[in-house]
Amino acid sequence: MISLHSHIDDIAAADWDALAGTQPFIRHAYLAALENTGAVGKHSGWTPCHIAIRDADQQLTGAMPLYRKTHSYGEYVFDWAWADAYQRHGLDYYPKLISAIPFTPVTGPRLLAKTDATRKHLLAAAVAIAQESGDSSFHLLFPQEAELSIAQSARLLARHDVQFHWLRGDWRDYADFSDALTRDKRKKLRQERRKVSDAGVNIIRKRGSGISEADWVFFYRCYSNTYLEHRSTPYLSLAFFLQIASAMPQSCLLVLAYQDGQPIAAALNIIGPDRLYGRYWGAAWGPAGYVANLHFELCFYQGIEFALEEGLDAFEGGAQGAHKLARGFVPVATQSAHWLAHPGFSDAIDQHLNREREAVASWQSELEQHKPFKSS
Repeated sequence: MISLHSHIDDIAAADWDALAGTQPFIRHAYLAALENTGAVGKHSGWTPCHIAIRDADQQLTGAMPLYRKTHSYGEYVFDWAWADAYQRHGLDYYPKLISAIPFTPVTGPRLLAKTDATRKHLLAAAVAIAQESGDSSFHLLFPQEAELSIAQSARLLARHDVQFHWLRGDWRDYADFSDALTRDKRKKLRQERRKVSDAGVNIIRKRGSGISEADWVFFYRCYSNTYLEHRSTPYLSLAFFLQIASAMPQSCLLVLAYQDGQPIAAALNIIGPDRLYGRYWGAAWGPAGYVANLHFELCFYQGIEFALEEGLDAFEGGAQGAHKLARGFVPVATQSAHWLAHPGFSDAIDQHLNREREAVASWQSELEQHKPFKSS
């Protein structure tokens, strides 16, 4: 039996998590925090309509995070041009359906089930809901490779992009990692870190219950400043961060920078079972003003050090940013899948995506030639 749920709390957390696995963002607690603090839901343009499949005994056998959208903000798979084309032809692109983690460009499970048959059922249900509701389209964002294959088998259109991740090599510690870089890259990293140290900045990492409410309040000030500097509004509230701090403290790593004993910047990372995810950063500069390269220190180098110390396999530094390549990150493919109700637009976008995939593959191949490591 298929049912739709306007609140994640309508589905038991233990049942959802049993299907979702261990990645933090797909866990019930994370999605509930988004809903309970108003990041998604009423007036946000993200209306939850999560899918649940239950068997004859009412046991949850499949689930999908699903949202009806009235805009394309916070997705990181950019379809503004598609929306504009619809508008120019007198058609409505919104509302649309998406399966994604709001504001989170991280690959992970979307079709939550134990079998491929149920995953296919979930995907078919999402498309059917879009058709029956008159939505323009359905979008599966940042799915795992196997889920993309299921989507392509169902004739959804595949889209590719590139992110930059740090991937663990045969290194014992940060010094080993640094030594593996080419001479010019190693010199650049050392110079950047030295400038931060020479500015009298002290870095402290805090984890879980070691992060105080005052730390979260300061982090939120920094996070908000980042949006204000770009004349934008933060997606998330302080209440959201306090809720995940309470519900999933073991997943939170806060990196704080101090100067003259006062905090001046912060970066939040989320810890998964085998990788670290860089999420948000910001600064509230002290009397000495801007500190060059502090962003790189907090958002990149501290994360790499932590991943090495904890034996993690990877550190995802967020969406976009080819500048990460020079700092130990490498290009990694990401994907999405798309169904569009309008046959003409579906055909046109299919042709566009064919060309785009070729361009992305060519770009990734070129980036591979500029990895920052010595030749083996």
